[in-house]
Amino acid sequence: MMEERANLMHMMKLSVKVLLQSALSLGRSLDADHAPLQQFFVVMEHCLKHGLKVKKSFIGQNKSFFGPLELVEKLCPEAAEIATSVRNLPELKTPVGRGRAWLYLALMQKKLADYLKVLIDNKHLLSEFYEPEALMMEEEGMVIVGLLVGLNVLDANLCLKGEDLDSQVGVIDFSIYLRDVQDLDGGKEHERITDVLDQKNYVEELNRHLSCTVGDLQAKIDGLEKTNSKLQEELSAATDRICSLEEEQQQLREQNELIRERSEKSVEMTKQDTRVELETYKQTRQGLDEMYSDVWKQLKEEKRIRLDAESSLQQKNEAITSFEGKTNQVLSSMKQMEERLQLSDQARRGAEERSRKLQQELGSRVGALQLQLSQLHEQCSSLEKELKSEKEQRQALQRELQHEKDTCSLLRTELQQVEGLKKELRGLQDEKAELQKVCDEQEQALQEMGLHLSQSKLKMEDIKEVNKALKGHTWLKDDEATHCKQCEKEFSIARRKHHCRNCGHIFCSTCSSNELALPSYPKPVRVCDSCHTLLLQRCSSTAS
Repeated sequence: MMEERANLMHMMKLSVKVLLQSALSLGRSLDADHAPLQQFFVVMEHCLKHGLKVKKSFIGQNKSFFGPLELVEKLCPEAAEIATSVRNLPELKTPVGRGRAWLYLALMQKKLADYLKVLIDNKHLLSEFYEPEALMMEEEGMVIVGLLVGLNVLDANLCLKGEDLDSQVGVIDFSIYLRDVQDLDGGKEHERITDVLDQKNYVEELNRHLSCTVGDLQAKIDGLEKTNSKLQEELSAATDRICSLEEEQQQLREQNELIRERSEKSVEMTKQDTRVELETYKQTRQGLDEMYSDVWKQLKEEKRIRLDAESSLQQKNEAITSFEGKTNQVLSSMKQMEERLQLSDQARRGAEERSRKLQQELGSRVGALQLQLSQLHEQCSSLEKELKSEKEQRQALQRELQHEKDTCSLLRTELQQVEGLKKELRGLQDEKAELQKVCDEQEQALQEMGLHLSQSKLKMEDIKEVNKALKGHTWLKDDEATHCKQCEKEFSIARRKHHCRNCGHIFCSTCSSNELALPSYPKPVRVCDSCHTLLLQRCSSTAS
């Protein structure tokens, strides 16, 4: 079992090496007719069959490596699609054909190494299908998984329809691998490998002969069992026949022993193939170097894109400076408006002071006139009393009456003056109403100017916040972010990176699906969910 594992390991290394070399020459795209790919599947099938427990019956032995592969569906849910597709193929009738189809689909998905690693990590489940010393149960199984990782760079286009996977004969074609060995070791190595190939053909011929002999023996045993129940008298003849069969079986054992010795010699010859491993590693390294060169080109392209982004950032900085100039202009205009507001406040206070003085003067003059009128009424009443009481003294008092008439004329003139004062008072009241109207208009104008000033201050605060946001938030580079800023999920090919145009952090598509118009961007741009909520709240507070 140990020697068989070593031989299968050498064949797997050679098959992977030749497959990678041919794939690199063809552009990493392969189809089902590619000979190294077919041989790789044959070697892979032998590796999966090594140490496989068989179901023994009287007719023969039944080996199927599809049983362990079905465990992958339970251990790895991603492989359920492969298992379902294999079971739904109507042209597959045997477990061997289904196992080959499973290998084809796993290679096309570039998951063959991952699925086999899942199997090897659960060896307690594989013990049901493999012997303890089988290749899949030993360290060589993990080595094969490491070799299969290199096949993920290949693109296999395999069509399962029309392929007769049930009846294919899994024979390894050593001629594909002999060409490389001939180029390395020369004529002597070629002779030794030719001998090994002849021995291999001889062993295969013996195996076919033995399989035919075993088939004949099985048919004879079936005939003996049928005749034994019918003819008891022929028991002695059947016993002799069984003895002859035992002798033939002994001969077959001797032949098998001879074949084993020859296979041991062939194993010693194949051990020399380990020299080829170094060359395999070197060529694999060459393929990886080519891959590294491609990655380096992609890195240069990304650097060029980054330089373009830096130039665009410089243009944005220039736009910010222009915005700052405009901000200074707005500040100067606000200062002028404040000065005009102060002047209007001074004019309003002067008008109020003059109105107050006029009201005081009018109040004092009206009070004096009312006092004089009251005194005149009192004098008139006293005069009437005196006239009534002194009717008899009319003659004596005519001169006084004339004097009183003169006084009355004077009083009339004073009354006329009082009327003029009343008219002047009404004019002053009208002037006061006009001044009050002007004052009300000025107060309304001041309220409107205050409203405009508050709106200008809000706009200035928004511009200052935008400037702070533009100066405070840095544009995070793509290489610095491996997870989403909000949901902390790792970025991959399916989950791409997106910048928030407000805070500059990097989010996934789900956490940055909103778009808003920012002061630094005239059109709606992508923002994260947090910035979207914050900006909406700010807009609603500004509107209210």
